[in-house]
Amino acid sequence: MGIPPEYFLLLGTGLFTIGVIGVLTRRNIIVILMSIELILNAVNINLVAFSRLSGNVQGQVFALFVITDAVAEAAVGLGLIIALFRNKETVNADEIDLLKW
Repeated sequence: MGIPPEYFLLLGTGLFTIGVIGVLTRRNIIVILMSIELILNAVNINLVAFSRLSGNVQGQVFALFVITDAVAEAAVGLGLIIALFRNKETVNADEIDLLKW
């Protein structure tokens, strides 16, 4: 007896919803990146749950690739945030207008 996979799918759905709401409503770039990480973790939970339901390990292997991608995204994103903060002295997404003419 273990935890039913449906519970994992509900947890993944809840995390995904919280992440999407965070991306759409927040203005702080750091909070937006954390919301994207929540979305990626929700996808990983769903991949592992579907992998458990189907009986193969392909979903778990794919989840490892998603984790690797999330680490690279976090490193590059934090580097960009530091560079933007040094130039503009803000991390508010509305106040960053480097690409405007």
